[in-house]
This record gives sequence, C-alpha cells and structure tokens, in this order.
Amino acid sequence: MIRPDLSLPIPETIRCAHFIGIGGSGMSGLARMFLDAGIRVSGSDRADSDNLRALAEAGAVVHVGHDAAHLGEADTVVHTGAIWPENPEFVTAKQRGLHVIHRSQALHWLIGGSRLVSVAGAHGKTTSTGMLVTALQALGADPSFVNGGVIEQLGTSSATGADPLFVIEADESDGTFLLYDTAIALITNVDPDHLDFFSSEDAFYDAFVRFGNEASEAVVISSDDPGAQRVRAGLRHPNVLTFGQTADAGLRIDDIVARGPVSATLVHGGESARMQLQVPGAHNAINAAGAVAVLLTLGHVLPDAVRAVEGFGGTVRRLERHGEARGVEVYDDYSHHPTEVRAALEAMRSIAGEGRIIAIQQPHTYSRTQHMFREFAEVLEELADHTVMLDVYGAREDPVPGVTGELVSGAFSDPAKVHYVPDWQDAADYTAQVAKDGDYVVTLGCGNVYQIIPQVLDSLRRTPGA
Repeated sequence: MIRPDLSLPIPETIRCAHFIGIGGSGMSGLARMFLDAGIRVSGSDRADSDNLRALAEAGAVVHVGHDAAHLGEADTVVHTGAIWPENPEFVTAKQRGLHVIHRSQALHWLIGGSRLVSVAGAHGKTTSTGMLVTALQALGADPSFVNGGVIEQLGTSSATGADPLFVIEADESDGTFLLYDTAIALITNVDPDHLDFFSSEDAFYDAFVRFGNEASEAVVISSDDPGAQRVRAGLRHPNVLTFGQTADAGLRIDDIVARGPVSATLVHGGESARMQLQVPGAHNAINAAGAVAVLLTLGHVLPDAVRAVEGFGGTVRRLERHGEARGVEVYDDYSHHPTEVRAALEAMRSIAGEGRIIAIQQPHTYSRTQHMFREFAEVLEELADHTVMLDVYGAREDPVPGVTGELVSGAFSDPAKVHYVPDWQDAADYTAQVAKDGDYVVTLGCGNVYQIIPQVLDSLRRTPGA
C-alpha cells in the first residue's frame, strides 16, 4: 500500500495521463473523464475486465499486467493507494521525474472551480451519491459526477456534465476527502474504520469535523448516527441541516415501511411528503433523506426533491440480483463492515420474507477482520439463517498469521450456523447442498466475492434440492 502524498504538486496542464490500476471502478471513471477532457489516456491493470475493454473502445490504450514500457509518452501518472511501492510503472515514473499523483489529486484536477457536493461517511456513500446524481438529472440539472460504483440506470460511475455542479463520493479511508474544495458536505454516518490509516478513533472523528467545517456553503449530517452526533458537536459551521428519525432533525424521517421497496414520510419546515423508493431497506430511506436534504440546500422544494429521489434505481453491487436456479435466488452486496452487513441482511429479509437467507461472506482486509471478527460473527449469526465463510480478501495488505475466515466462523456461538470453506468450488457446492427451494443466497464483501456467483448458480443446477 502507498500512502497518498497530498503535498505533491498537481500539474496545471495534463496532456497524456497513465493510470496504474485503470480497471477499478473509481480509476476507470476518472480515466473516462480524462478522455472526455481531450487528454490522451493509457493505463494498466493486473487482469483483463469489462472496464478495460470499455476504456479501449473509448480510445484509451490499455494493458494487462504492469511494465515500465507501458508509460509511453505520459507526462502524468495517476495511482491508487492499493499498488505496491515496487510497481515497475510507479518506480520508473518517479525515476523519470514525471508528475506522479494520487487518484484523489486527479479528481481534484478534474473538479477545477466547480461547485462541489462531496458525499462522505462510513456507509451509504455510493448509494447516496447515486441518489443525488439521478435526482439532479430528474430536476433538469446536468452535473458532472464521480461515484464509487456504477449507477444502475445510467450504466456508468462517472460522467462530465454541462452544469458547474460536481457531485463526488469522497473517500475518508485515506484522508483524501479533505483535499477537495467542498461547497456542500453530506455526512451519512461516522463509524470508526480504516484505523490502519488513522492513528486513533479520535483522529478519525477529527477528520470528519474538519471536513464539515471546511465546507463553504452547508453541511448535511445524520441526526441518528452516534458517530455523526459526535462530529456534529464539533462543527462550528453556520449552516448545518440534520436529517434522521430524531425529533429534532431538520429533515425528519417518519413512518418507515421496509417490506420490499422501502417507503417513508419526510417532514421539513412544516411540510411533509410521502416517499416511495424502488430499492429495499430502511437504511435506504435514510440515505434518500440525506440526498433530499442536500437538494433542499441547493434550493429545491421538498415535494420536488422527494419525487426526484424516488426515480433512483440502485447501484451495481448493492443487493443486486444475479439470477435464480432450482428455486433459489442469488444476490450480491458490497457490504464489508458489520454495520453494512447488518443493513444488507435486514434489507435482504424484506425481500426474502419467510425464505431462509444463506450468506456467503468474504472478510475484507486483514486489519478489519482482526479488529472486528466478533462483530461480523454476531451480525451474521443474528440475521442470516446460515453463513458460508470464505477466506479474507487482503486487498492492499499482507497476510496476518491467524487472521482468516476461520477467525470469524470460530466466533459464532452456534457452530451449526456457519461453515468455513476456503476453497471456492467447495463453498459453491456446499451452498447448493444446503439450499432449498425458496431460499435466498447473498454474497457479502467488497473484494471479488461476486465472482463466485456463477459457480454457485452452476452448483445449484447440478445438485438436487436439500
């Protein structure tokens, strides 16, 4: 992992940019916007993907694998924190004296002098950003945007708009959300995470306080979340709008009905509007309220804002249905923190009804697993009928002895509710053996766990029902 050095200068002019790790959802979105700006783009990634092929069709020069020769005539190299310091393209770019910038600095360059809405928080950023973008479009605006995931109805995670408004999912994991000149800050919640980067929980909270206080126009923040309440106490901003179910929320959420697609009533300034979303889960009613609150700060009235948010159709990898076999439906969700897993499984229950939920969990990063394995076990045991536990997806981290999926499964109080299966084919076959007609399987994790879904569907088709 490379810690971003935000003190490095961002070039005023970029003619040819090379992206190390161009296939990722965030990096590929940035690369597309660089192409839109008329910049020559090249990039590399360790494996081929749909994103690489789409970028090639759009005019980028893409490579599978990393090699110094791929730099070509680049004057600027963009990287993520997930690459290793020994990456040959990164090393050679430094040796040549090229501009080497973190992806957050590349995004800062793209934003320029736009009026910026930054969405930050431990959970719900991608969905909230997607809700904002689609609602603004429904209201007649044409904002630029960069999201952490593909917005279902738009088929993309980023686009260049004609309006001076820019909406981004701002990443707190490495502190880079503090780089941007934010006009309106949306803080969905503040749940201590990424302590491998932040020195302490206090430092994590302090970063959010600074993020809010530095917004030039307004701060929109949850009134329900305990972490957000702690941040709110530290805010000195003159224009703060809270949203949530508390009686004192500036935008209050009432009467949440979470059977299937969720609905709720939003109340602001003596006016109320009933909201019917297309997506499930009480957490999405709260995400939508945050988006509506931002729209209010942008000058839209409550009924219009609610109608606009209702058109949101979801984001890829957020309770995304992938298929059905032998009467068993298979979903995928990006959740990788105990709070997110809880929200996903509660929303899954609103879909499954009386059907059993079989979770296939892939813990994400050794540090998070080591820190939160008991919390993962608790929520999975409570809300899933059965859990198939895979091994840890290390992402940017080196393995830690003893930190595996078995650490999580071993923390279950009832061993009959979990099965640790490190081999994917064995895990798919085991899932097919225990699943029966009317069950729901959901993969959970922000690594590559979704790639097991074809194996699960194939095993379901080949295995008689339980």
